[in-house]
Amino acid sequence: MTQKTMLLTGASRGIGHSTVRQFNREGWRVITCSRQPFPAECPWGGGAENHVEIDLADPNDTIRAVEVIREKLGGRLDALVNNAGISPKGAEGERLNTLDTDLKTWGHVFHVNFFASVVLARGLKDELAAAKGAIVNVTSIAGYRVHPFAGAAYATSKAALKALTREMAHDFGPLGVRVNAIAPGEIETAILSPGTDKIVEQIPLRRLGQTEEVARTIFFLCSDASSYISGTEIEINGGQHV
Repeated sequence: MTQKTMLLTGASRGIGHSTVRQFNREGWRVITCSRQPFPAECPWGGGAENHVEIDLADPNDTIRAVEVIREKLGGRLDALVNNAGISPKGAEGERLNTLDTDLKTWGHVFHVNFFASVVLARGLKDELAAAKGAIVNVTSIAGYRVHPFAGAAYATSKAALKALTREMAHDFGPLGVRVNAIAPGEIETAILSPGTDKIVEQIPLRRLGQTEEVARTIFFLCSDASSYISGTEIEINGGQHV
């Protein structure tokens, strides 16, 4: 059988790191993208050869990188996971609201969290179509409710990404490509905002989510097990949205 290939942005930590591990365990080839060179301490084999340095905040660099990625693919891409995201904070670590966020920051956030997903998906549509592949956009619980830590630019970019998922499912569907989203809530990562414990008290499951739980959902949406699912967003938040 032909080895399947997944392209992932934002692989260096947290959900992205666990997603690479999940797909690697399942025998997939994983191509990662980030602003930094491939870290030597990462445990999966072939990682350095399958890594592309790209600044998703720079549209020109993102467009340039598409051609580099296409050369690595050989005509097929089974899954694109748009996981990269940034959420700037104020000088004291505070949430940046609509009154405090300058326009440069708005633009920076939207280029990484929203526009890069459009550029990559459009640029690789032929490879996705050839594999009858899948796209997964990583949104957030902050995309549909005001969050105490996530800033306004981050939240609105994730809400836009959810809407983009719907539009892409409609447009990519005739190519045989499925497009879905996942919306994580409070996930336990290396950096948690102070006060997260108070939020956990209000979550029905009364615990943080684990990055591995998110990664398994992403894998499901990229696998044949979800072959008739497209245009939906799966909430991964322990019931926090109810």
